[in-house]
Amino acid sequence: MAELKQQRDILDLNKITHSVRSAQAILQYGVGAMVDFPDQTLMTAAPEYWGARVIQIHDERLEKALEVDYFGLPGGDEYHWGIAYTRFPQWYFCPKCRRFEPLTQWVKEYKNKASQKQKERDPYMKRPRCMECKQSLVPTRIVIACEKGHVDDFPWVNWAHHNSFVGTKSICSNPRMLFKTGATASAGLEGLVIECSNCKAKATLSNAFNKDAMEKMEKKHKGSYECTGNMPWKNKQVDCGTFPRAMQRGASSIYFPKIVSSLVIPPYSDKINAQIEQSKVYKDCLVFIAQFEGEEIDHLIKARLDKWSKDMALEIYADVNVINHIITRRLLNKEDGATNIEANSMQYRIEEYEALTGRITSNDLDGNDFLREETDIQKYDIPYLKSVSLIHKIREVRALTGFTRINPPDSQQSGEQIPGFISIKEQETRWYPAYEVRGEGIFFEFDNKEIDQWVRQYPQVNHRADILNHNFEKSYQGSVTTRQITPKYVLLHTISHLLIRQLSFECGYTAASLRERIYCDIDNNEYEMSGILIYTASGDSEGTLGGLVRQGYWDCLPRTFKKAMQYAELCSNDPVCISSVGQGREALNLAACHTCGLLPETSCEDFNVFLDRALVIGTFENKEIGFYNDWLLK
Repeated sequence: MAELKQQRDILDLNKITHSVRSAQAILQYGVGAMVDFPDQTLMTAAPEYWGARVIQIHDERLEKALEVDYFGLPGGDEYHWGIAYTRFPQWYFCPKCRRFEPLTQWVKEYKNKASQKQKERDPYMKRPRCMECKQSLVPTRIVIACEKGHVDDFPWVNWAHHNSFVGTKSICSNPRMLFKTGATASAGLEGLVIECSNCKAKATLSNAFNKDAMEKMEKKHKGSYECTGNMPWKNKQVDCGTFPRAMQRGASSIYFPKIVSSLVIPPYSDKINAQIEQSKVYKDCLVFIAQFEGEEIDHLIKARLDKWSKDMALEIYADVNVINHIITRRLLNKEDGATNIEANSMQYRIEEYEALTGRITSNDLDGNDFLREETDIQKYDIPYLKSVSLIHKIREVRALTGFTRINPPDSQQSGEQIPGFISIKEQETRWYPAYEVRGEGIFFEFDNKEIDQWVRQYPQVNHRADILNHNFEKSYQGSVTTRQITPKYVLLHTISHLLIRQLSFECGYTAASLRERIYCDIDNNEYEMSGILIYTASGDSEGTLGGLVRQGYWDCLPRTFKKAMQYAELCSNDPVCISSVGQGREALNLAACHTCGLLPETSCEDFNVFLDRALVIGTFENKEIGFYNDWLLK
């Protein structure tokens, strides 16, 4: 771990106290997020500042979709630092003397008062502390952020002075801020006072969290409250022009990572692909290609393909023709006018669906990344289920491409389509931070014809989907994207949640260690999909013991499946839950709450929305609309 002080000033941090897990560095503590360490709060810097030890991982499909050469797993050892951080927020206060100053002032005081021995050992005051009180400093818990993804320190000096005086009285020449709190905990924001000890100007934070607080202050005092366009993780500022909002440092809405997920499937999962990725010759190829831009790249690659293929064949002891075919596919991204498939597109999911259903087979019977077992569906006796596939081996790559603040990104959108999206890397950087998960899973394929007939037979099914679509249109996500919520998607999504809840009891995995992947076609799509993949989602040893696959065999799964549907018949919050016309985030669920249908958000593809167990088991008034109602009555 390393801390970024200036653009070229890197300091090593304590590897024990300042370490995070690889998954955390991609998810909640990704680039642009604040991390609370024991002695200070830091922000994860852009990948351009990360250390030399980034472990390369590959997923050929995802590399082409995101137009990068590889993905980087954060790493570090005794000689190489891994993730880089920058100091943010900058304002710290001493809980003893109540002084409240930017870190630059505290460091200046440290350099003036610290002994020569202290300064030689720690020239930048890695652990912020007050030199007078000998007390550790506390970072401010309030920052400002805008919908375009920028973040900065709260305008403490301006706020205290402008809220104290009427008219145009300016800020004093030498502001010395104090941070005071009320005597009782019930004082709330009015008990938080910012005071200037020099001119006695002071103000509370009572109105600071209003949505339009900064805009109102800007109208009174020009040029003080607009967004600064600050991007600490990139060590730069841009013009913004919007008005930020005050937010707590640890608020969930201060950082929404955009994660792109991909399954490594045949033919990309064959062993020969992994051997090529790990070969020295292939890594040298990527280094060579990175030196060039434009149309000349393809010409240079074609001229060297034969030599590279022979060198790799000698290194990994494989057939030169097979290697030539694979690296041609990998390195020549656009052949014969073909375009890359977007990672969030329907076509991308179709490729996975065909692999999971067995329509695409692997030549490698002992694949490192993907191993599927087909079952006899006649033994299961579960209605409307077309097939069950046991996925003994599966690898998923999750890449962090960017983030938003204040408003979450839509799961169906990617990149610049997302309002307020901030890419974590510069355009010339040829990799994204990512991590991989290896585990097992069960794939359920449902009968499309039965689902279509059920939708046509019961008009109330479409009516309930219309309610969700209406609520979605009124939501923030509905205002920035167009999406049709179909009854089939709600049905598959709800069944998936019910199965995960039940499987967590049956196989011993926690619900948070299981994850769903929904395969559902959209309207007017020629290719029909109706599938659910439930797989282990942990990056550590959990998920490699075979417990989930064991539950997928014919002697276990029918009982587990029926129990999941039966437990959905009654929720402890009924009749309120089953009669709901909108609950959860922005009323995007119907009959689904934390007692019956919701999962840990890491397990759900759609952030726990678009759920309705009434489509599975029916309502009190209309039992017959439940897809599995007839089966449960037997």
